[in-house]
Amino acid sequence: MARTTGSDGEKTEAAIRAAAIDLIARHGFEAMSMRQLAAEVGVQAAALYRYFPTKQELLFVLMLQHMRGLQQASADAQPVAGTPNQRLRAFVECHIRFHVERRHSTHVSNMELRSLSKDNLTAVLKLRTAYEKQLRQILRDGTESSVFDVEDAGLTAMAIIQMITGVIVWFRPDDRLSVEEVARSYHTMTRRLVGADEIQEENHVHAVHELRI
Repeated sequence: MARTTGSDGEKTEAAIRAAAIDLIARHGFEAMSMRQLAAEVGVQAAALYRYFPTKQELLFVLMLQHMRGLQQASADAQPVAGTPNQRLRAFVECHIRFHVERRHSTHVSNMELRSLSKDNLTAVLKLRTAYEKQLRQILRDGTESSVFDVEDAGLTAMAIIQMITGVIVWFRPDDRLSVEEVARSYHTMTRRLVGADEIQEENHVHAVHELRI
């Protein structure tokens, strides 16, 4: 059923964005029409163009909103002066929570890159690269401090992001595991991927050996 909005411009724009994400996630960007979107929001089709001059501009704004929101959430979750492992945990758990809570937005962000114009695609990919750089730096810092054992920070970062983003494919709120439990489990898997558990175990063995000596 179509949603109606008040005269407040910000509320109307927010309703347009929310409805667009839902429709694009369900039907695809190319299949969704501005007339269909207007009906969903409960406004005249011409009114949409006061907020988004083109359909392409609407998609671009949705992509920017998703990536900027992710970057801000991740930055807010990072501990002040945290260890590499604490920073890795914060990154992984925040990433999973953010995407699970925004399943449709994540789907649009991942599947509709192909629908962006060349310039808009470049802008969105720059934001993605900046976000991934944060994880690469965590892995480098952990390796330099001998907390992690990572040969290729870039490749490992891509593997981790693919793994933790994939949670939205199978996770359901009514499953046996909560979001928090899944996030903790995935952090454990990423620790193993970067060699953290093996290094800590080795250090523990050495410490016990030195105590015995």
